[in-house]
Amino acid sequence: MDHILLFMTITLALVGLVMIFSASAVSAGENKRLHDSWYFLKRQLAWLTFGLVLLHVVSRIDYVWWKRLALPLLGLITVLLVMVLIPSIGVAAKGARRWLHLGPISIQPAEMAKLIAVIYLAAYLAKKDDRLQHFSTGLLPVLLVIGIVCGLILLEPDLGTVVVLGLVTGGLLFVGGARLSHLSTMALCSGLIGLALVLTSEYRRRRLMAFLDPWSDPSDTGFQITQSFLAFGSGGLFGVGLGEGKQKLFYLPEAHTDFVLALIGEELGFVGAGIIVLFFALFVIRGFQISTRARIPFGRYLGIGVTTLIGIQALINACVVTGLLPTKGLTLPFVSYGGSSLVICLTGVGILLSISRDRQAGREETSRQSGRGWASRR
Repeated sequence: MDHILLFMTITLALVGLVMIFSASAVSAGENKRLHDSWYFLKRQLAWLTFGLVLLHVVSRIDYVWWKRLALPLLGLITVLLVMVLIPSIGVAAKGARRWLHLGPISIQPAEMAKLIAVIYLAAYLAKKDDRLQHFSTGLLPVLLVIGIVCGLILLEPDLGTVVVLGLVTGGLLFVGGARLSHLSTMALCSGLIGLALVLTSEYRRRRLMAFLDPWSDPSDTGFQITQSFLAFGSGGLFGVGLGEGKQKLFYLPEAHTDFVLALIGEELGFVGAGIIVLFFALFVIRGFQISTRARIPFGRYLGIGVTTLIGIQALINACVVTGLLPTKGLTLPFVSYGGSSLVICLTGVGILLSISRDRQAGREETSRQSGRGWASRR
């Protein structure tokens, strides 16, 4: 098993626990409904424990099984995404309907959809590798399936997840050998559809305007991003000290979820935030290295897909909190508060670890080396 990847994952998750408590202790303690400074930390710790157990179990399962489960999982997530949209079943919050209640816990099917889409894409590419350059028989079927999943997620609405899914799909199709002309046309159409979705939605249009000029309305549409700028700016090189940040005190919204990196920048400074970004860069490099060593094409596509999924989400989150992209509701993998995101990311790491401990590849390599040695002796 790749201990370096595991070490980076656990380190990011533990940093997340510390920063979530730092970000949420005051607000949770003052909340009239919660009155518990430890509320978010306890919940995140419970999800982390469950996620690590799941990571261990998944890392012990031969990843080839995911190829057999691709279609059943795709059917399951489609049903869950439909259930979310039913008013009597799906849970609405902050203008979106994205959650399902399972007893005392809530799950977000859109988070599950990202990983399941990667599994489906890997299985499809491994099966259709030779026909992927043909649009009607190779590219169109997979685009229709992913399009249906994205359409259901858009109805929640959740454009950020759709953007991540689109980028991961394009990346895997590129690796799988799809024609650049097809991919560029697909990117152009996706861009036009995305622009139309932004311009026809009032809150998305306001977010775009706030991105272009956040200081024009710093008390309303530009409030979140300007407070993020203030957090990074006040942190300087080494930060104001762990737990000493001021922006989390009812200034920076979602400091423990989407904008946790801004809090890291304030309390741990440019150095602390830079180390977190470096960890994600090393995670992506290590994930790609593991993927290239898989013994079968499905393993390579699956590893690349999981690595790209986590890497792209981390990149988008970092760009949002630094004002390089419009505000999107995407968490920072392993670090932000959120049970569904954390468990899904840890499951993805479990799959990568399963690929890294691919003993069959080692035996095949040993057999080839033995064969070459025997031939040279003859």
